[in-house]
Amino acid sequence: MKENQKPPAPKRIKKPNMLVRLLALAVTAVLVLGALALVVYRDTFNVDTLKRWLAYRDMPTDEAGEAAPFTHAGGDKLSIAYLDSGAVTVSAAGAHYYGLNGEHLAEEVLSVENPVLSASRTAAVAYDAGNQSLFVFRNGEESFKLSLTGGNNLLSARVNDSGWLAVTAQQSGFKGAVTVYNSRGREVITIGLSSVFAVDAAVSPDGQSVAVITMGQEQGNFFSRLLLYPLDQTEPSLQVELGALTVLDLDYEEGLLWVLGEDRLLTVPTDGTETHTYYLTPNYLKGCSLEGEGFALLLEGPYRAGGAAQAVIVDGSTQAVRSIPLASQVLDYSAAGTYFALLSGSRLTIYGQETDPYAVLDNPQAARHVDLAPNGSALLANAQQAWLYIPPSQ
Repeated sequence: MKENQKPPAPKRIKKPNMLVRLLALAVTAVLVLGALALVVYRDTFNVDTLKRWLAYRDMPTDEAGEAAPFTHAGGDKLSIAYLDSGAVTVSAAGAHYYGLNGEHLAEEVLSVENPVLSASRTAAVAYDAGNQSLFVFRNGEESFKLSLTGGNNLLSARVNDSGWLAVTAQQSGFKGAVTVYNSRGREVITIGLSSVFAVDAAVSPDGQSVAVITMGQEQGNFFSRLLLYPLDQTEPSLQVELGALTVLDLDYEEGLLWVLGEDRLLTVPTDGTETHTYYLTPNYLKGCSLEGEGFALLLEGPYRAGGAAQAVIVDGSTQAVRSIPLASQVLDYSAAGTYFALLSGSRLTIYGQETDPYAVLDNPQAARHVDLAPNGSALLANAQQAWLYIPPSQ
């Protein structure tokens, strides 16, 4: 019986669609040609030009590279921040989150006495220093809000690119406390200090540790310390004495902490190796941005009063690698990625790694505020409007 059974018919192999094959070949050819172009023109091709094109390809601009302005909420003590998903403004009138086309994404309309805006590349936190409310904006929405109760008041709040938040506050029972929240707004750890005051803190880029600045007093002398805590323990893994330094700003890069004082800038490796120091003396600090990748932008002047006379770029070993004389008053400044920008009343100048300016925008519509994107674009704003400036192809 089995000998009479017919063998099974062979399976038919479906031939690939000719159109799909042609599309696959075309995509492969484009990728190969693109790779060859990157190799051949690697000395002249600017990858950020491609990033800007991909990010803003549907955003029309004028001949100078400026997109259409949109109206923002304004208010006294205005600050702005560029996010990859839009723009955040904070003022005495509250906090507002916009898309780059002017779409209103989120807002907190309230009276703010001491508005502060702190931002990473992807998230921004707005808070009322000395009061009790803060708001985190990320991914096109208000992702987290916090209201302290009782006599607890905010001193500082910083958010990293992943949305992890370090909140420094006065807290009952402690001289100072730092609480870390993850990107979902859940509390990860609270570090309470009873013998010294906590004045600032920042979460590491990988969300594994938090740097805390403390201040105390011994025998009538004030001192500051930098403490590094892994987020799974309440004892510091690293302690760095800062002497009588008053810390003005703090930034946590991968493996390196930047600490700004009134007369110096310190870089502290998180592995406990040697701390480096850049001294401003005999100049005076007029402004600083620690948001650049591997560098700090310092504005310095020869007199305690008056404006800045030069912009200085300091690297991670605290070497001054570049100095730019300033011929006009700087209204605002910013650093992001490998770029930094200086805004005067009549011109916006964006600098890259080269000596010459990367891009120049004359007469930027009475802009008084600037914040850079890591790709070299700039968010500009005046008292009523904000808009994006996209440098032309390099």
